[in-house]
Amino acid sequence: MERLKSILLAEDNHMDVELTLEALGRHNLANDVEVVNDGEEALDYLHRRGKYSSRLEGNPAVVLLDIKMPKVTGLEVLKEIKGDPKLRMMPVVVLTSSREESDLIKSYNLGVNAYVVKPLGFEEFVTAVSRLGVFWAIINEPPPGTSSGIA
Repeated sequence: MERLKSILLAEDNHMDVELTLEALGRHNLANDVEVVNDGEEALDYLHRRGKYSSRLEGNPAVVLLDIKMPKVTGLEVLKEIKGDPKLRMMPVVVLTSSREESDLIKSYNLGVNAYVVKPLGFEEFVTAVSRLGVFWAIINEPPPGTSSGIA
């Protein structure tokens, strides 16, 4: 039996991590959500190195990526993902509080699949993240041989 691919959440704000997990849980997505707290850890996860060297092969169904992270920024992570032939087809959604036009433009220039500004209200945040999770993990149809919702 095929296993569901995970969702990678790269977020350094613990409150936003909890809200995101709550939002994804409301739709009972069966996908595991792997949480990393900085850009360096996100890249280690994706490249299966360091503490992630023994994780199963395969890309996540989607990466939910914050821009403002320590060690390696979200934009640097996005640039590396979209520049790597093994990772570039994997969907990346920037999920950020940044409303800076320059961040939006840089993200799209680097190949982001979607740019979502985190809503301030709890219910709006939960609704937005729930819809993201359902779309990218269940509804989206990726190219053959790439990161689909199933491994």
